[in-house]
Amino acid sequence: MHRWLSVLILFFVATASEAQSIKVNLSGVVRDAASSSNLAFVNLLLKSQKDSAFIAGTISGDDGRFQLADVKTGNYLLVISYTGYQTKIQSVTVGYLSNFLDLGNIDLRPDSNMLKEVIVTGGKDPVSARMDKKTFTVSDNISQAGASVLEAMKNLPGISVDNGKVLLRGSDKVMVLIDGKQTALTGFGGQSSLDNIPASAIERVEIINNPSSKFDANGNAGIINIIFKKEKREGFNGKVGMAAGLGALWIRKENFPGIRPQYQATPKINPSISLNYRKKKVNLFFQGDNLYTKTLNKNEFVDRFYDKGETVRQQTKRNRNTNIVTLRSGVDWFQNSANTFTLSGLFSSEKIIDRGDEPFFDADLKNRSRLWQFLEDEVKTTVTASAAWQHKFDEPGRTLNVGFNYTFHREDEKYFFTNIMPSFTGLDSFKVLSDEHVADLNVDYVQPLKHGRFETGLKLRRRFIPVNMTFKPGLNSPLDVKAGGWADYAETIPAVYGNYIFENDHYEVEAGVRVEYVNLNYKVNPDHPTYKSDGYNYTQPFPSLRLAYKFDDRNKLSFFYNRRVDRPNEGDIRIFPKYDDPEIIKVGNPALRPQFTNNFELGYRLGWHNGFLFSSLFHKRMDATITRIGSTVPGSNIIYNIFQNAGKSYSSGIDLMISHTLSKRVTLNMNVTGYKNIIDSFTVVNKYPIENVYSSGRDEIFSGNFKLNGIFSLPNQTEAQITVIYGLPDLVPQGKTFSRFSIDAGVKRGIQKGRGEVFVNATDIANTLRRKREVKGAGFRYVSNDYFETQVFRVGYNYKF
Repeated sequence: MHRWLSVLILFFVATASEAQSIKVNLSGVVRDAASSSNLAFVNLLLKSQKDSAFIAGTISGDDGRFQLADVKTGNYLLVISYTGYQTKIQSVTVGYLSNFLDLGNIDLRPDSNMLKEVIVTGGKDPVSARMDKKTFTVSDNISQAGASVLEAMKNLPGISVDNGKVLLRGSDKVMVLIDGKQTALTGFGGQSSLDNIPASAIERVEIINNPSSKFDANGNAGIINIIFKKEKREGFNGKVGMAAGLGALWIRKENFPGIRPQYQATPKINPSISLNYRKKKVNLFFQGDNLYTKTLNKNEFVDRFYDKGETVRQQTKRNRNTNIVTLRSGVDWFQNSANTFTLSGLFSSEKIIDRGDEPFFDADLKNRSRLWQFLEDEVKTTVTASAAWQHKFDEPGRTLNVGFNYTFHREDEKYFFTNIMPSFTGLDSFKVLSDEHVADLNVDYVQPLKHGRFETGLKLRRRFIPVNMTFKPGLNSPLDVKAGGWADYAETIPAVYGNYIFENDHYEVEAGVRVEYVNLNYKVNPDHPTYKSDGYNYTQPFPSLRLAYKFDDRNKLSFFYNRRVDRPNEGDIRIFPKYDDPEIIKVGNPALRPQFTNNFELGYRLGWHNGFLFSSLFHKRMDATITRIGSTVPGSNIIYNIFQNAGKSYSSGIDLMISHTLSKRVTLNMNVTGYKNIIDSFTVVNKYPIENVYSSGRDEIFSGNFKLNGIFSLPNQTEAQITVIYGLPDLVPQGKTFSRFSIDAGVKRGIQKGRGEVFVNATDIANTLRRKREVKGAGFRYVSNDYFETQVFRVGYNYKF
């Protein structure tokens, strides 16, 4: 461990991109100090404090109001002069907290009073400023061009990917937003479908580890905000693209005998188009993507060992065909300089066909006890509609935003099973229909202040999900037919927040609180053999705090605190067992309760002319930790994985992000995240299919991941990228995951005078990435190795007009 840390420190010293400069709009009103009347046509000059160089100039309007646009962060002198009045000079510091800063009233006196100094701060929210958010442009990720947004994010600092979900600092409790809003496309509770959103549709990704009280309190690990592409240039413009690829070029592990072949040479096709037309006050936009893939979605080999001496060896092979169409369109109407209206809509249709084989053998693979084959036919349909109004007051930066969003999401799943036993063959099936309706109303107000700003707002959400499951059993069916029927999920959440931001030359304070009331009712089929209707409600405060000290423009130390919650998603409490694996069955739990988390972080940023360092120490304390717990019941080897609240857990670690431009041709980025996960001892009661108790002692492990990203600028508008990712073993309840390693690479070149672009890339070049897990329960343990498809080669072409 000491040797490993030494290598990291050496790399840390030797490597590190430049802190970004941002622009601010300064404004104010010039008045007569005696009469308080506004003064028109006053001269205002902005000069550099360092050498008095001219930066910008203007004159006040008829109402005495003035504006200076696009002022970069820094220290300045504002010179105000007017015939008959004493010239006034003010020191102005532009910081990092507001894009619009009001200098307030500037009073000119005819006498020679001492000049007052006014300090004003402001700025955008890049990685190098508030340190609570990191922003990455998807097009810069050459090695994942043409892939899904999930694959594109796995190369970003602080993010890892496991089983179709993104993890921030080892946790999948992440709230995923689309253009700043939650939608069913990515999930309102737990995240979903990120592997089915084309990266070609995305402009940038924002990672927010320490959200302020302005954001929903859900997601203890933080927020990922996915920003779709949208142009606002005058006239007609757009972009078209086509990407194609092949995966699973060779077999990494042969099938167990007697099942259908694995998918090989799996095709991927992704055409895309983005159009925009703006004329005067109207901006129209449209975006369309189609992502078609064949994938060896799962190829998991599991060895189960029972205390009584029995061994079961099984394979789960899932060949998947997916086609996703995503259409997004809308209109912006700039009524005048004060009012903007936006109407937009999104439609997504996802068709999934899974063909699976699961053979079950004894220890030496000589005797097969069962062959379970399944066909899953699923259609997911998502429709969202949004309306937004922004009002800008006369005072720059003072804004009111009102938005309404409605989402409809349908999941229509049909499963058909062939249960091949030594003495008979049974045909079973079931159908699940889920319709999700979500309505959100948001009101946000921002009041700029001389030394920061004040934010406040409210949100009201109503969410309703009726679900119906129908079982059709065959001969000697293993399905629990009585566990079907209906269930209705209803959630109401009103919330209000306030957030105050202050900044001067050296100090920054951001303090706020969000208060949420949650009322959740889950009504279930009264004939269900185990579960009954349940629910919960609470009113809770979720404070947030950020304190920062600026040593200078390039050095800052920040402390963060926030309280977050992870509410169980509808799928987590769903009462219906899932039979894609008939001997390791997943079931929800209506008695599941929210998980609350307190987050603490100390961050430091150091910048220099060709690079930067961001480092942080973090600690999280979770109560009522949500996780799946596996258990068996007497007389059966079937493992039931059921969501439970497993008591207290903790995570403490360090996050290092370094970027350094070695030369005009080479930039290296390195990210190291290391943390210690602890799960306290706990005891839970699993009620399905019959009541049983499981207890576990305290577990802990040191885990993390390492990423090295090299970007190379080559001649003839050519860029190359190579990314190395290594993940350490990690702790899960009842067991652990093992290490992971992969290498991605890509090259792109600009053609057609910069309008066109071609690229070629490869993920997991060495074909080394796999998921390995070990789980220990009462009376059993199992080890799984999933050789799912990870290696994909792609080529593509994009053209802008």
